[in-house]
Amino acid sequence: MIRRIAPVLSLCALLLTTACTFALDEFFDSNGVKIHYIVEGQGEPVVLIHGFTASIQPQWGLPGIIKALSKDYQVIALDNRGHGRSDKPHDPKQYGAEMINDVIRLMDHVKIQKAHIVGYSMGGFMTNYLIMTHPERAITATLGGAGWSKPNDERLDFMTELADSLDAGKGIGPLIVRLTPANRPQPSEEQIDAINQMLMLTNDAKALAACIRGMRGLAVTEEKLRANKVPTLALIGEIDPLKVGVDELAEVMPGLKVEVIEGADHMTAFVRPKFINDLKDFLASHSQTPAAAAAGGR
Repeated sequence: MIRRIAPVLSLCALLLTTACTFALDEFFDSNGVKIHYIVEGQGEPVVLIHGFTASIQPQWGLPGIIKALSKDYQVIALDNRGHGRSDKPHDPKQYGAEMINDVIRLMDHVKIQKAHIVGYSMGGFMTNYLIMTHPERAITATLGGAGWSKPNDERLDFMTELADSLDAGKGIGPLIVRLTPANRPQPSEEQIDAINQMLMLTNDAKALAACIRGMRGLAVTEEKLRANKVPTLALIGEIDPLKVGVDELAEVMPGLKVEVIEGADHMTAFVRPKFINDLKDFLASHSQTPAAAAAGGR
């Protein structure tokens, strides 16, 4: 049983470390919501946006992504509202596009006009929406574990099921089931309960429910995707159930570069060496400064 859900349990264990601090922990006011962020390194800026139920440390710190990037770039990472050490409003209207605005306001706050934008899972969907609405602020975009979220896609209906589960105090069971690869057994109720107990130690269920309800507003039309001019990379696990969205995105977004991480699922792709290596190569290939461009060689 443990072997079947080990990747998810490992992620839950990482989430328990969110109290860890960085050398430059900072906060700023984003239209009345306190947002926690960190800045590490110097050079061309890279903004990191984490996934649902995660935060800076488990998503980017512990896997070594911040350390690897900060050798050659200025890394700015935030805890999305509703997560980590940022404020956690319970109103769905405080999420969706407002989360994109948090990223833009953070860039304004630290006086950065353009940056490489890197997101994972929820952060990847946010990144895709950001380059549709604020393309002038992105040097490049990287969509980790995320593809195309279509308007009126019936697959979005599960978001309501997930939010209802969270509001009812039943946790993220629908998400755990959805992210289980097709070639693996579905988790039992006992397994889901164990995962939920760990996740809820570091999360506010009502805030997460509001967040996921707001995410429905970040769907993107085919017309906008076809007009994209921001260099974009998709990094996706080979057996990640969300890979279908990346395949669909590749059919409509011109020039999309797709890198598939062999044998990885949604919970493990971002900790694989290929993830950071492909990311660094992509950033370097589109760098606007000589120093960052030289960072791509391994």
